[in-house]
Amino acid sequence: MKTMTIAPLVAILRGIRPEEIDSHLPLLIEAGFTAIEIPLNSPDWETSIGHAVSAYGDRVTIGAGTVLSVDNVDRLAALGCRLIISPNSNPAVIRRALHHDMQAMPGCATPGEAFIAIEAGARQLKLFPASFFGPDYVRALKTVLPTSVALFAVGGVTPETLPRYLAAGCAGAGIGGELYRAGQPAEQTQRQALAFIAAHQRFITPSQQNGKSI
Repeated sequence: MKTMTIAPLVAILRGIRPEEIDSHLPLLIEAGFTAIEIPLNSPDWETSIGHAVSAYGDRVTIGAGTVLSVDNVDRLAALGCRLIISPNSNPAVIRRALHHDMQAMPGCATPGEAFIAIEAGARQLKLFPASFFGPDYVRALKTVLPTSVALFAVGGVTPETLPRYLAAGCAGAGIGGELYRAGQPAEQTQRQALAFIAAHQRFITPSQQNGKSI
């Protein structure tokens, strides 16, 4: 399987409806997001993901969240979904995603859960809920994780705290309720998306100027 790396920031659109896809996704893409997750506990998720892949899959990585079963991985592969995100570390789900040449980002909260996912083939991990653990926990966890494994902070990350997680060693973050809540106007999604992109840019620009890589 070829090596793939997901975008630094993943937009999580929990609760979005199929008729809202064309209002919110173009604004997220324009703001600078290159990975978008539609969780499977959203209304009519198959229609939403199928349309998102068809309309925007050539411009952005379309992913699915809260993926708990191998059957759902197969259904998502048939839709053209490219990113599988789970709240847990289920080796069967991870291996199935990799079998379909999809990106897998399972959730973990402890080193034990992280290494279960890594043994199954995961090279991107989701620390959830990040706001409960904080950047210091990220630093500690990074000391035992392989350097080839990317850690993403998910849960409670804000534009103000995003740089702290990046400085602690996170490769990126998944942005949920602080970016999008079901039913909110597209203009609000756009405003909050731009705030997160600006926070990310403020973090990386000084490092680039100093000749460092993130």
